[in-house]
Amino acid sequence: MNLTEHYNELYESSIRMIENEDYKTDLLIDSPNDRRFGITLLIRPPENIKNRIQVFLKDLQQVDSSQYYYPSSDIHITVMSIISCYEGFQLDQILIPNYIDLIKESLSGIDRFEIKYKGITASDSGIMIQGFPENEILNKLRNNLRIKFKNSDLEQSIDKRYSIQTAHSTAVRFRRKLQNKNEFLKIIESYKNADFGSFEIKELELVFNDWYQRERNSKLLEKFRI
Repeated sequence: MNLTEHYNELYESSIRMIENEDYKTDLLIDSPNDRRFGITLLIRPPENIKNRIQVFLKDLQQVDSSQYYYPSSDIHITVMSIISCYEGFQLDQILIPNYIDLIKESLSGIDRFEIKYKGITASDSGIMIQGFPENEILNKLRNNLRIKFKNSDLEQSIDKRYSIQTAHSTAVRFRRKLQNKNEFLKIIESYKNADFGSFEIKELELVFNDWYQRERNSKLLEKFRI
């Protein structure tokens, strides 16, 4: 996949949808009854990168404070959604050590690599920071995970919703109708090619998480050093 083309196409189509009021608002973000949970292998960017993202988000908040803006603690890149969030999933349904073992096997031969956060893109439900891996190592790791888990008898839902191929971070979710839509879109456009920095991936986290990866609803299951 050509990530630049993919992000650009997503941006253009999504911005048109937003302009035409054809975007989705998430009615579950503030619901205390949301019980969707799963487990995810993810990457967390360093603080200096997250601080740059927060500058962008603060600019957006000044024109529309009603949307859902990810705090620094929740910003991440999904390596693989091992068990996609669903209603009622709990950790006592699985044997966590078996998942840790398969991930360790999948990491065999995987070297450290860099991801560059450059520019932003959009969807019909939010705004994302574009991530560009420097090489094919992330794809190799994802393929390793697919093979290991699909050849196991462990509960998993890899690629059930979609086959993950990007390295983006969701930063904003729409939870209400956009206020000051034109001003909001002007800020989006001004950050379209912003450089948020590069970082080396030294560590991955396996977490139990809710749909939004909120820190208060997450539990760290294991850290993996690369």
